[in-house]
Amino acid sequence: MNMLKKVIAFSTIIVLLLLSFSCKDNVLPKPASYLRLDYPVATYAHFDNQCPFAFDMNAKAIIKGEKDCGFTISYPKMKATIYLTYKPVNNNLNKLLRDAQKLTFEHVIKADDILEQPYLNPEKKVYGMFYQVDGNAATNSQFYVTDSTKHFVTGSVYFYAKPNFDSVMPAASYIKNDMQRLMETLEWK
Repeated sequence: MNMLKKVIAFSTIIVLLLLSFSCKDNVLPKPASYLRLDYPVATYAHFDNQCPFAFDMNAKAIIKGEKDCGFTISYPKMKATIYLTYKPVNNNLNKLLRDAQKLTFEHVIKADDILEQPYLNPEKKVYGMFYQVDGNAATNSQFYVTDSTKHFVTGSVYFYAKPNFDSVMPAASYIKNDMQRLMETLEWK
């Protein structure tokens, strides 16, 4: 009987050892991942100075005036900047429109898609186009607005990082919303 107990105990130990070694999960390599970035809800402030236009911008962004009513709106935590350029219209509207569209479509090589969203606000006499550039292009959003007689403004965002749409997507989406707000609140003086 003692021998039977020893055989059963030994058999039980062998079975437990076999079960413990045979129940391992296969090790699979993990795909590269990116840090999840959440940004605060945007609050907007009205920006107005001596230039012939005014607009709303993200209150957390830093704006700097450049020459000839051009501006840079920086987002240091996102390593991004919106560049605004102002041009007066002097019988050169077609050229200004071509240049703005050419700037956008130069990114077609790296872009997966370019979505065009027309913008019309007859009450404020603001007409333009917003471009969303999907893919690994240098810029993810651009726009132009004009009153078609005196004023023309372009805007584009650039990130200070290698273009990788997956990694900059949260920041690009956040700034895209800010650019649309800027465009939709822009008014001529």
